[in-house]
Amino acid sequence: MKMAETKYDNRETGCCARLDEARWDNQEFVWKDKPFVKDHIREFLHLPLNFGSVMARDHAALEKAQAYAEEPLWLVDEVSPWGSDVYLATDREVPNMRMEHLSGTFMTKVFTGPYGDIGQWVKQMEAHVKEHGRTLQKLYFFYATCPKCAKQFGKNQVVAFARVE
Repeated sequence: MKMAETKYDNRETGCCARLDEARWDNQEFVWKDKPFVKDHIREFLHLPLNFGSVMARDHAALEKAQAYAEEPLWLVDEVSPWGSDVYLATDREVPNMRMEHLSGTFMTKVFTGPYGDIGQWVKQMEAHVKEHGRTLQKLYFFYATCPKCAKQFGKNQVVAFARVE
């Protein structure tokens, strides 16, 4: 489907939608082979250098293929200080794009604050998972708003997605 046909309502900014906290905070999702376009972002000490151009390229491919998931979502895997993998949810295979399928149980938690708080968020998410008697396997982040839209909304929100056992 095209972006305009999804649940993503970005009319307020023309860029990012407001995050529906109730939809994402303290939730559990079970995915089996959920399709994603996978790409890579270059970074310098975890500061993205080409996030905007990667997202623009990937969104253009999803729009052209009319392959947006009903509920658009992009997850970032901070693989090193020099780069991150980004996963954009789709509803099908996207031609000429690298695809990845994610499976597992994912616990979520919404965090509000500057990006620099990510270290605290990681610790809080680790504790959250442990409190629920689960083991953290992998941690992804859904950066719900760009810096410009976060400023307009008056807050920056990030959703941690913990794949758990």
